[in-house]
Amino acid sequence: MTVKIRLRRTGRRNRPCYRICAIESRNPRDGRDLEILGLYDPLAPRVEDQLKVKVDRVSAWLANGAQASETCYYLCKRAGVEFPAKTPRKRKKKRTENKSKKKWVRDITLLKAKKARREARVEAKKAAAAAAASSEEG
Repeated sequence: MTVKIRLRRTGRRNRPCYRICAIESRNPRDGRDLEILGLYDPLAPRVEDQLKVKVDRVSAWLANGAQASETCYYLCKRAGVEFPAKTPRKRKKKRTENKSKKKWVRDITLLKAKKARREARVEAKKAAAAAAASSEEG
């Protein structure tokens, strides 16, 4: 089960306020959260009051493998949270000559079998057509 850091809407109609929460990914948007990590009030009159984040707790969740939603990522960046560097993808190993040869042999045998089946179908059609023609004449 993955843990996401995402927003949970609170407040009233036309006056949204959001809690930054650690929540299981399968839970609904306003469902049960694991921990409240901060508050985002986009309509607050002062810019300082708009965003409050528990930086140490967010960092702890990220260190344990939680994934931040896109919006939370930018909000936490704005609050000064350091995100772990993305690990580069593993490169695919090149095929060894032996594996390449085995794959080539397998492909050739499959193509030969496919060709033999196709030829058998054509021969069967010809035989059926010849049988139908001989039955019409006789």
